[in-house]
Amino acid sequence: MKIRIGIAGYGNLGRGVELAAAINEDMELVGIFTRREPSTIEAYTNVPVYPMSKAQNMKSQIDVMILCGGSANDLPEQTPELAKYFNVVDSYDTHANISKHFEAVDRAAKEGGKVGIISVGWDPGLFSLNRLLGQAILPDGNDYTFWGKGVSQGHSDAIRRIAGVVDARQYTIPVEDALKKVRNGENPSLSTGEKHLRECYVVAEENADKNLIEETIKTMPNYFADYDTTVHFISKEELLRDHSGIPHGGVVFRCGTTGYDKKNSHLMEFKLQLDSNPEFTASVLIAYARAAYRLNMERISGCKTVMDIAPVYLHPASAEELRKQIL
Repeated sequence: MKIRIGIAGYGNLGRGVELAAAINEDMELVGIFTRREPSTIEAYTNVPVYPMSKAQNMKSQIDVMILCGGSANDLPEQTPELAKYFNVVDSYDTHANISKHFEAVDRAAKEGGKVGIISVGWDPGLFSLNRLLGQAILPDGNDYTFWGKGVSQGHSDAIRRIAGVVDARQYTIPVEDALKKVRNGENPSLSTGEKHLRECYVVAEENADKNLIEETIKTMPNYFADYDTTVHFISKEELLRDHSGIPHGGVVFRCGTTGYDKKNSHLMEFKLQLDSNPEFTASVLIAYARAAYRLNMERISGCKTVMDIAPVYLHPASAEELRKQIL
């Protein structure tokens, strides 16, 4: 029996989930749900498109709803609401507010007897797992996480929500000197702003106050306020010509020592280099949708994160097969 998937929100991430679901043989995409007029949506597949308001009516037809909205405004409301009716998976990435989001989803999921898995992707997500492993294995050490160079979907979406902005792309760029010091084993003490730069390319409305837009971007808490941020205003044509791709990636390091006199140094490194940020993130969401379904079949409910879930739940093969093939 296939796991029946629904998609809530059909932007870049939603389209990535649609494509990822199609290549997972144990899954079936049942429908796409949107706040836009469904007739304006051209899906890659022939799956039906429904208004978001009709989602609750299909709770018996969908095993897992994958939420593909933005963290700034969509997911804080949508995930707890839909968790009352569906097992849900989202990619909420506002690190400072994850605990609050967890509590809201946990209440809703327990009320509905469902599983909600939040903050799924590569950071938060796979990078979180690697930070956990690094700290557990090398307790005497330091963590370092670098993102980019690449387009951040969440930060780009946050800019697009600003009044007067037509479209935008935001690049996160590691500071090369900081990256070099970590790889050399120098264990540097680095502030947020010393590790990354943020570069924004913005298409503004014709009569928009560009100074106000720039100031709003640079002072936005949790997104840009702590970084050296540059804002470029460009035309729609330039954005489409020069910034249509959505690459990303990054590296997680754990630098530590072992031994009585701490003379032995170790470096753990986990790296991602992604041609398509949304398509890779969608693939992670799909794997955790499988986990949500399996956990709920075991009568588990409530909110979970990637740190709570055993990897065996993610893979389509059985535990016995995995012990033979991978362990």
